Amino acid sequence: MMVKMSDAIRVGVLGAGGRMGREICRSVTQDPDLELVAAVDPRFAGIDIGQVAGPDVVGLDIAGDIEALSRGGVDVAIDFTIAEATLRAMDWCAVNGVHMVVGTTGLGDDDMQHAMALFEDSNANCLVASNFAVGAVLMNRFVEMAAKYMDGAEVIEIHHDQKVDAPSGTALRLAESIAHGASLGVRNGRSFGVDNTQRHVVQGVRGGAADGGIRIHSLRIPGMVAHHEVVFGSVGQSLTIRHDAFDRTSFMPGVLIATKAVRERRGLTIGLDSLLGI
Repeated sequence: MMVKMSDAIRVGVLGAGGRMGREICRSVTQDPDLELVAAVDPRFAGIDIGQVAGPDVVGLDIAGDIEALSRGGVDVAIDFTIAEATLRAMDWCAVNGVHMVVGTTGLGDDDMQHAMALFEDSNANCLVASNFAVGAVLMNRFVEMAAKYMDGAEVIEIHHDQKVDAPSGTALRLAESIAHGASLGVRNGRSFGVDNTQRHVVQGVRGGAADGGIRIHSLRIPGMVAHHEVVFGSVGQSLTIRHDAFDRTSFMPGVLIATKAVRERRGLTIGLDSLLGI
């Protein structure tokens, strides 16, 4: 196991036995600036973290309750679980002064408003992002730029068949960025994204309409991880912008950046954009 600096950030992982949780535990253990001091997952309580995260992550028993964050003296808790559990963890962390990095999907606008109020009055801060892959953050900026000049766009998102929410948070964020870019458009009076479909032979075949009427199509296919594609069209041309996350390791650089930065980001921060300077 890597020797840690004495001033390493003390990290706790919620949902440590899940697919993302295991990967986060491994990444934290390998980073000399971070120290894994708590792992929480009621499904695996009492067993050594190494049994689920691998032989490089050993010597720490998984706890079944969030109070393990206090017992471990955690500075930053990382949460990639489910919406209901994350909301309870936010309440606890805000009260107990533990910073949070959240990658849980399925959190709605009301949940974000609740989190903003929680951490505005707390000694702790929180960063929430729908996608921690740096390429996905760049894609979001690129589609906003493209929407200013193109005439229409639709979003396709593909995930593994165990994902419980649709569309993905990243797809919703992409739709927001497309709608915003389109509102700033320079299209010589042409309308953006007009849908002339008059008859749906199969209900829902045109996908769901998000902000600005941007259509999102969600696919759930075994073997996939996380894939997002935006197809733009304009007179005589098309533009496709796509990001593929083939493995959960793709999210780890963003998670580590957020974990090291969140203590200095007052209140609630949404997205990695500001951390990457874009």
